[in-house]
Amino acid sequence: MASGAVVRPEPGDEGLPGGPLIEPRGDSFGAVRSLLVGVALAMSCNGLLRVALGVRAELEDFGLAVTGVVMAGYFLGFLFGTKAAEHFIASVGHIRVFAALSSVGSAAAVLHVVWIHPASWTLLRFAYGLCLAGILVTVESWLNDMATNATRGRMLSRYMIVTMGGIGVGQLMLNLADPGGFKLFVVSSALISFALVPVALSASTAPPLVVPEPISLRELVKVVPLGLLTAFWVGVSQGCLMGLGAFYAASEGLSNTRISLFVVSSMAGSVAFQWLVGSASDRVPRRYVILVVAVAAAGSAGLHLLVSVGSALSLLLMFVHGGSTFPLYSLAVATTADSVSPAQLTGASASLVRVSGVGAVIGPTLGGFLMAAIASWAYFGVLIVCHAVIALYVLYRMFTRPAPPVAEQGMFDPWPLRASAVAANLLRRPRLR
Repeated sequence: MASGAVVRPEPGDEGLPGGPLIEPRGDSFGAVRSLLVGVALAMSCNGLLRVALGVRAELEDFGLAVTGVVMAGYFLGFLFGTKAAEHFIASVGHIRVFAALSSVGSAAAVLHVVWIHPASWTLLRFAYGLCLAGILVTVESWLNDMATNATRGRMLSRYMIVTMGGIGVGQLMLNLADPGGFKLFVVSSALISFALVPVALSASTAPPLVVPEPISLRELVKVVPLGLLTAFWVGVSQGCLMGLGAFYAASEGLSNTRISLFVVSSMAGSVAFQWLVGSASDRVPRRYVILVVAVAAAGSAGLHLLVSVGSALSLLLMFVHGGSTFPLYSLAVATTADSVSPAQLTGASASLVRVSGVGAVIGPTLGGFLMAAIASWAYFGVLIVCHAVIALYVLYRMFTRPAPPVAEQGMFDPWPLRASAVAANLLRRPRLR
């Protein structure tokens, strides 16, 4: 075979037809690496822009309720982005969609500092969320096309590490310049522009786009209500946590360094605890792990009411909270996989993505209004209530329905933060029953 030729999968490798349509240039690892570098740059832009906007909104005196609506714009755009990306990819192909959305996302990032107004910021956050969702749909399509059943779990794990790590690195970039100026917005714009480079230099033709057809909510409620409820309330919690974290920290008078550490601590906890939680959930009944993790998330949020925000103890509590709340969504996917047939897995997971997305839109909106109406500590109040609801429902299920035997549970897969529904194709298939 000529060097640099597009490699097709051998029959029986269980990959999708159409082959890995990324130039491997010697091996498939190089192709995957190029995609993940692009994702890391895009997510670094996302992390930096989110924290810079939160601090800038406080400097501009937008107010808590208004800032909540502004931040919800991103999650709303992300919710609609997958469908929009499907249409665009079908019309002009993957690489053009990736390039176009990277360009629009880059423009949206820098325009925040040109038009400083809640209305314009809400529209720009919506546009940026839509663009990022489309970028991730494109990348996930490529990754899925290169994955086989033997590599799906590792591929999803790498993807999760890159997305969470990219966001964390971006949040730490808050210390590069004054959020009251324009430099951070220029840097964020450059990051998502640079994300196009490794993808454009390695991509050739387009893989098939496989978007799972969601299972109806009515059917999911009947089959696996715990997974559906967990996905929704985790979405509400994470929308509030990520959307308002920087604004809350800035309103408490923290320095830029402390703000960045406050928000990045939860990201670090997510990466550190994801596999520990997953390993436990593969060895004991899944609902027990969900209960313990939900209580830990509620407790770590509640203890914040007793400590000084931004202190070393506060950062430790954020680390524990992130290590508890982010794996909860992966647990929701895993417990859903335990209750549906292999043929229904990707559709059920796609439905959970959308349910969680709706919750993420509600989270910052609700959190902002409650913080404005009550006090800033309502930020943690939302986090406490969301996880308490999950814990109480698990207890209810324990007394009303027996848990599936551990031997019948599938494998835990770490789920990337704010992945699109297309990422459901990367889940390992459950054990046949």
